[in-house]
Amino acid sequence: MNPTRDPGLADIRPCLEGAIPAVMSTCAADGTPNVAYISQVYYVDERSVALSFQFFNKTRQNILANPRATLLLLHPVTAAFFRLHIRYLRTETEGPLFEGMKAQLAGIASHSGMENVFRLLGSDVYAVERIEPVEGDPLPEPPARAGMLTAVRRASERLASCTSLDEALNAVLATLTDNAGVPHAMVLMLDTGTQRLYTVASCGYSRSGVGSEIGVGQGVIGVAARERTPVRIMHMTNASLYSQAIRSSLEANVPDLDAATEIPYPGLAQPRSQLAVPIVSSDRVLGVLFVESPQDLQFSYEDEDMLVAIAGHLGAAIELLQTATEPTDLVDASPAALPSPSGAPLQLKRFASNDSVFIGGTYLIKGVAGAIFWKLMTDYVKTGRTEFSNRELRLDPSIKLPDVSDNLEARLVLLRKRLAEFGPDIRIEKTGRGRFRLEVGRGVEMGEG
Repeated sequence: MNPTRDPGLADIRPCLEGAIPAVMSTCAADGTPNVAYISQVYYVDERSVALSFQFFNKTRQNILANPRATLLLLHPVTAAFFRLHIRYLRTETEGPLFEGMKAQLAGIASHSGMENVFRLLGSDVYAVERIEPVEGDPLPEPPARAGMLTAVRRASERLASCTSLDEALNAVLATLTDNAGVPHAMVLMLDTGTQRLYTVASCGYSRSGVGSEIGVGQGVIGVAARERTPVRIMHMTNASLYSQAIRSSLEANVPDLDAATEIPYPGLAQPRSQLAVPIVSSDRVLGVLFVESPQDLQFSYEDEDMLVAIAGHLGAAIELLQTATEPTDLVDASPAALPSPSGAPLQLKRFASNDSVFIGGTYLIKGVAGAIFWKLMTDYVKTGRTEFSNRELRLDPSIKLPDVSDNLEARLVLLRKRLAEFGPDIRIEKTGRGRFRLEVGRGVEMGEG
C-alpha cells in the first residue's frame, strides 16, 4: 500500500472477505450514537460497499433517519485498522449482489454456528466517501500471490489450440491444477430445456461425477448460473444448502426411477471454500466453472478475477467450436460387419418419459444425451451402421435438442464419458470434425420401459 495517499477499496479488499466482523457506528435523529457489529461488508466496486441487512434494529432505524455512518474494518492478516466514512444509497432484495451476499453470509453463519439466526433480508448499498487508516503497528503485508496472470495466459494458449470441446475442458482443468494450485474443480454445462446443470468434466475427486446434475438456483453453482455472477464462500458451508447436488426430478408417472437415475455428485464431503463463476458467451450462460477446497479462506477476490477470466476464454472457445463449420457431405451409412457375439447380449432399456437408458439394469444416461444414444443404437441394431455426424443429429427431430444453439458437443462428451465409465463394450470415438464412430463389442437387445 502506498503510504503517501489514502487507501482505496482495492487496497483493503482483504478486510471485506467476511473473516472478521466490522464495527458500525450510526447516529439517531437526535444525535444519540449507536455501535454494533456487522457480519458482512461486501465489495461492490471501487466507490461502494454493501452491508448485510438482517434485522430491523437500532442500526437500521438510525440509517433510515440519518444516512451517514462509519465502519471500522480489520485486516485479517496484518491486523491493520481502517475507518470508512459511508453514506446509505439503497437496499437491494434480489439480483446478483443480493444472491452473492446471501451465499457468502450462509458460509459465515455455518462457520459460526448461526445458520438459523443469520438470514439476509436485503443488501444495503453505501457510497464510500473516505477511507482513513487508523494509526497502529500492523504486521507486515503478506507477499502478493504469484502466478495468477500466468494461469490465465496458459489457459488462453491451451484453449487456442483446442479443436474439440473435450480438449477445451481438459485444458482448463489442467491449467487450474498445474498453474493455479487448484486441485478440485469441475465444469458443468447448462441444459436450457430443463434449466439444470450437468457435470461434463472434473478433476481431483475420487469419482468423476460426469452426468450429475444441479438445478439452476441450487447451491453456489446454481446461483452463479441463475444470477450470472461469481459466488464465493470462504468458510465451511451448510452442505445441505450449498454443496449437495439436488436429485433429478423425473416425471410423476415414473417415480421409481428417481433414485435409480441419480449420479453421485463428485464434490468434496466437507468443503470449506467454494467459488463458482458462470461461463458466458454472446450474453448467454453456457455453464459454470466451479472450484473448491477443504481449507478456509482459500479463494480470494484475486482467485475470483482469475477464474472469471478463464471462464470467459472457455466460453469463447465453446462458442467458436460450436459454430465451426461442420462437414455437409453425408457420412457412410452403409451397413458395417456386425461383431460376432462373445457373450450374453447387452440388454438396453429406455424409458421414453425422460429418455433414460439402462444397460443390464444399470442406469447410463437420460435426457437429450439418452435420446442421442438410443438413436445411435437403434440405427446400429437395424442396419449395422457405425458412422455418424453431429450435423445429422442436430437435424433429427427425435432427439429433441432444445435449441439450435444448445451445445450438442457437450451431450456427446457426456455420453462418451459415461460409456467409458460403464465398460469397454460400447464406445464412441471421434473420427474428425463433427464426425464419430460407434463401436460395439457385444450383441445388443433393445426394449422400451
